[in-house]
Amino acid sequence: MSVNPELRRLDIDIPSQPHALVQLSLLLAEENINLQAASSLIETDMALAAAVMKAVNSSLYGLKGRVQSVHQAITYLGMREVAAITFEMGLRAAFPPAAELEPIWQRAGYRGLLMGRLGSRLSLDAWAAHSAGLFEECGKAVLFRHAPDHYGAMLRAAGNDTELVLLEHAGFGVSHDALGAALCESWGLGAAAVSSVRHHVTAQATQVLPEDVSRRSICALSVLAQVMGAAPQTLDEVVAAIAPQADLDAILVLRAARQIQDQLDSAAANGR
Repeated sequence: MSVNPELRRLDIDIPSQPHALVQLSLLLAEENINLQAASSLIETDMALAAAVMKAVNSSLYGLKGRVQSVHQAITYLGMREVAAITFEMGLRAAFPPAAELEPIWQRAGYRGLLMGRLGSRLSLDAWAAHSAGLFEECGKAVLFRHAPDHYGAMLRAAGNDTELVLLEHAGFGVSHDALGAALCESWGLGAAAVSSVRHHVTAQATQVLPEDVSRRSICALSVLAQVMGAAPQTLDEVVAAIAPQADLDAILVLRAARQIQDQLDSAAANGR
């Protein structure tokens, strides 16, 4: 998919998708995924495979024993979660290491996992949900790479993403949600993930899903993940507001959210 011409005129570079992720995307698009081929593909990039293994063995995934290979990780976690971890590591590697970006990557990994598992529990497109969560803030990394000092100051000055978007428009003529959606398009992610990334700031701030968003349920999961991380005490009321807009059963959504949160909390506690 091509990047919006309006964004090209702003002279802000969007990194290309790493070759290994291009090949992995093609494998994931197959009806019957060849798990051995997928694990072999990841392992051909030693740095990427090492990063994936480090992530898989972190406390976030709560595995009882240490995983020794990518194929073993797929056996324990499933192809979707391992593919998402691979995309997460590939996304990180597309940008220079920076302390300012580390909180963004940490939130991305957790949010992607949360949205992917919610999607799976609710019989939605779990891959679209996981990738939408992972790429949600990637536009911030694009702007930071473009102007690290200027954008670093914006990150420190903004109290929330709504304020940050205003600063971004004033300083660059574009906001991180639009850039993130453009990066998703250029990396070949599906329309539902692109739409969720493009609209997440407004949806999270207003708890109103845009009418024209592709598959509103994925954007709804973005709102739920944000609340679960930032204000879990409001989860009941947010679910009651968001679920009907996406044609989801509020009771099932709330049950799934609580069960997944308990799983992740337990994994984190056992990993300490």
